[in-house]
Amino acid sequence: MTLRTTFMALLTATSLMAGKTIAQPGKSPLITFRFVFQTGAASDPKGKEGLASLTAAMLADGGSKKITYQQRIDALFPMAASIGWSVDKEMTTFSAETHVDNLEKFYGILRDALLNPGWREDDLRRLKDDMTNGLRIGLRSNNDEELGKEVLYSTLYKGHPYEHHNVGRVAAIQSITPAELEKFYKVNYTAANLTIAIAGGYPVDFVARVEKDFSGLEKGTEGKMKLPAPAAVKGRHLVMVEKQTRSVAISFGFPIAVKRGDADFVPLLVAQSWLGQHRNSGVRLFDRIREKRGLNYGDYAYIEYFPQGMYRFEPEPNLARQQQIFQIWIRPVQPPTAHFALRLGIFELERLVREGMTEEEVAQTKNFLSKYVNLLTKTKRAELGYAIDSQFYGIGEYNGYLKGALQTVTRDDVNRAIRKHLTPQNMVIAVIGQDTAKLRDAIVGEAVSPMKYNSPKPEEILQEDKIVEKMKLGIAAANTRIVKVETLFE
Repeated sequence: MTLRTTFMALLTATSLMAGKTIAQPGKSPLITFRFVFQTGAASDPKGKEGLASLTAAMLADGGSKKITYQQRIDALFPMAASIGWSVDKEMTTFSAETHVDNLEKFYGILRDALLNPGWREDDLRRLKDDMTNGLRIGLRSNNDEELGKEVLYSTLYKGHPYEHHNVGRVAAIQSITPAELEKFYKVNYTAANLTIAIAGGYPVDFVARVEKDFSGLEKGTEGKMKLPAPAAVKGRHLVMVEKQTRSVAISFGFPIAVKRGDADFVPLLVAQSWLGQHRNSGVRLFDRIREKRGLNYGDYAYIEYFPQGMYRFEPEPNLARQQQIFQIWIRPVQPPTAHFALRLGIFELERLVREGMTEEEVAQTKNFLSKYVNLLTKTKRAELGYAIDSQFYGIGEYNGYLKGALQTVTRDDVNRAIRKHLTPQNMVIAVIGQDTAKLRDAIVGEAVSPMKYNSPKPEEILQEDKIVEKMKLGIAAANTRIVKVETLFE
């Protein structure tokens, strides 16, 4: 029996309740849990943006009917355990891990938190303040890089259920009542929406007990939410956030009709990885922008949502979405080089679309991805998460899905997917910086943006700079807007 066969034998999906269960029994003394509800920020009612996140926070970071939040913290502290939570557009995740010696006591607390929320007013006030501060201070004031990416998403999805930030809007958060939280919980936290995933050396009857406990949820109806297509992007649009900051953060992209399981997903993944694999110094964008020119810390490309990239080397699971965007992230640059850096990023994307990838580049990237995928599922926590995502996309176990597809992907497949899905002529560019009107005028006016270096550069780079510094971006003044940072997410 091969390792892969053994793994698949251990990974069992059942439907003893209306939802789904993934069980991975093993010998580890650590028991890992993931409870994922197929609901999220996209389910927030208009005017109540933040309801999904506040509901999840009240379960994980609020008290239950039986005990207060402080009593829960006091009980979990000796076990070195906690209940984590996250909300994305279509998934709400609760995660936890405990030693088998503490399993019964810990599970009792976890079950109580998820099934019997207390909806206390003091918890609600505290969590509203936490979420408001997270938007105003954590994101808006202290994190230009994530801010730029979120502005890009909200612009591309204007008028769409994906438009608002997952945490919500400040005014909407402050307006939410306990009754609205309870209603959202009853409608969305259903057995049909739930996937339970458990791994480790748990007792033989434990999974069945968990299923029985959670079968008490409202039954609900299975099925993904129906989403409209994002508005088509025509031409290049520039949204600039005016903020007192010493650097300029740049993100640009456009919606793509590709997700895991689609025929073009793996070919496009090969292209994205070659162009800008996250935290990889051997890829094209990193080499041309950072290594050859020293403009910033790193430059990456994505075809799936990847938040908190400045802190992480691999993406979190359970951010599965029916709709994705292609995005290039140019990490902050000095203001004098911002115009050139934007031109250079688009120049490289246009070159990829125009020239495609060579046989050698495709072969090398396929080899890299066939090994990199093992890092994505290196922990039980991640393994369970990817298994849940695979159910969402209907693709089976991700490691096997990707490796199998990579074996058959050809250079022609990759270059056809590039030409079909990457549209550098139609994009939104999000910029965070100071004195943005000056930069906007230079961009709209197609001002030359020559580079000056503190050390000698190869002649090939200098000659390319002469092309890039005069490259037409073609952004009309009518397609630009400047917003003040303090107005975002309010």
